[in-house]
Amino acid sequence: MKPDEFMKKYGFVEEEEKEHSLQENAKERARRLHRPNAGTPFDWEDWERYQQERDVGEEDAD
Repeated sequence: MKPDEFMKKYGFVEEEEKEHSLQENAKERARRLHRPNAGTPFDWEDWERYQQERDVGEEDAD
């Protein structure tokens, strides 16, 4: 067993806290795409196009 695994197993290592900066929050939002709350018609068209492309990609994977 490696030393870092031992320390994690027995609770000697504390969990690293995530940074709560605007930059970190923006990165997190970019990683998790979600339905827009508001926006221009162009934003909604982009969202619908993304959904269609994602659905087609999932069908091809099956």
